[in-house]
Amino acid sequence: MGAPGSWARLQPARSADGACDAREDAFLRSLRKDPAFFAARGRLKHWVRERFALGADDAVDVREVETTLPGFPPRETVVEFWNAEGLRHHLKVFKALTEVREYDLPPAWMKDALAIPQGYDCDCC
Repeated sequence: MGAPGSWARLQPARSADGACDAREDAFLRSLRKDPAFFAARGRLKHWVRERFALGADDAVDVREVETTLPGFPPRETVVEFWNAEGLRHHLKVFKALTEVREYDLPPAWMKDALAIPQGYDCDCC
């Protein structure tokens, strides 16, 4: 067991009947990613930087999201990046992050189509 206050000691909150709080349980599951997850995340960020010719200072965010909508895969990978001008770009790959391959990314010429206009709010991301 880790030091006092370490993440290893966290347990999902339970109600009087012993049931877990679903939100806390999901949060704790997200902390238990294995090294393969983080390696895949790093590879995907690298591919995105290369594919869309991003600079070293351009922000890239990659995350895996659990989905609950019927007909959708149980996990999808969301990629967002911002160019030097601060324009946000967004894409989804309907696979778990560890299953994403370089060929799953759209071609470089689609970069402008991935841009989200300033002030546009979407409930998908």
